[in-house]
Amino acid sequence: MDRVDQSSEPRAIDALRSVFHLHDVQRDGDRVFYYGESLVPDRMLLREVWPAFREAGYEVQIARTRDSRDVLVATPATTGVDGVPWKNLLLFVATVCSTLFVGATAWYYIPISTIAENPLVALRAWPFTAAVLGVLLIHELGHYAMARYHGVDVSLPYVIPFILPFGTMGAIIRMRGQMPDRKALFDIGVAGPLAGLAATIVVTVVGLSLGPFTIPQWAFSTGGEVIYFNNPPLLELIAAAIGRPTDYPPPNTVHPVVIGGWVGMFFTVLNLLPVGQLDGGHMLRAMIGERQETVAALVPLALFGLSGYLYYVRGLSINESVGLWAFWGLFSTFIAFNGPANPIDETGIGRKRQLVGLLTFGLGLLCFMLVPIQIGSA
Repeated sequence: MDRVDQSSEPRAIDALRSVFHLHDVQRDGDRVFYYGESLVPDRMLLREVWPAFREAGYEVQIARTRDSRDVLVATPATTGVDGVPWKNLLLFVATVCSTLFVGATAWYYIPISTIAENPLVALRAWPFTAAVLGVLLIHELGHYAMARYHGVDVSLPYVIPFILPFGTMGAIIRMRGQMPDRKALFDIGVAGPLAGLAATIVVTVVGLSLGPFTIPQWAFSTGGEVIYFNNPPLLELIAAAIGRPTDYPPPNTVHPVVIGGWVGMFFTVLNLLPVGQLDGGHMLRAMIGERQETVAALVPLALFGLSGYLYYVRGLSINESVGLWAFWGLFSTFIAFNGPANPIDETGIGRKRQLVGLLTFGLGLLCFMLVPIQIGSA
């Protein structure tokens, strides 16, 4: 690393010296390292120096050397996408393929042997793929757009290919920059669920309007067990509003596009859990401050309790939502342990945002199902 002139970025240096005993400044590529001893706790240090460094075009974070010296690391803040996002594109293509295959075989009842002979047959499932990926990507792009609005460095969405029942495990974005304040944290957190729910409502209306989908006769002759997806209250409300049924007598069922709406509603419930880095965790951290961690500690207990209720009281099997809520109890324990995002500025978010937050959590409750999936006979 090269030693640099401490007079560079004078406003940032002046802000740093008020809370940091500066010994040395070195540069390694684009990053600048400020060595010394902090005169205040880490959170206060970041709060004091972040605005000046941000104005100079840097993100800052605190580190420690092996000999316990404090180091403030300044990295150039990025405001756009650098180059072609190959990883995002490759994952998107892989997820298009996985959702087409799963959609064709599981929801359009096209035999695997038929797809093996002519893979292009799987393109018949493109409405399913468009519906599922549409609600997931619009959710994540809501986060992305609001993060850019607030000048927070985030990645483009990553969609994750998977197998049954939907061909994907969802989509995520990576937050790479510091969160400036609670207002930005709230706006970024709430933008995803609201954008995703808007897309979900559109997809559900389209799917219900397409009318019944006829299941081929051979699917009934295979016997065995099948998965039933129960309807969340929001889906029933949408169906009632447009005067369309949510159930048809065999061999008919709702159109596979409706599953895209179901996925959007179910993922909304999961994302609004008020723990860690989930959307609900961001929102509640912004709404009530550090008390959010007390709430987050109760979420795993509630999910384990729900799993136990379904197993011991309702008599459901592990495969009938019991295992689902138990898994999310474990997962929420892990993300609650890692903690929420901590904004630089702890100023409150105001009454309007509080009301938007309560409304969003209320919409999430309309997507909640005590028993999302059940097992029955074909």
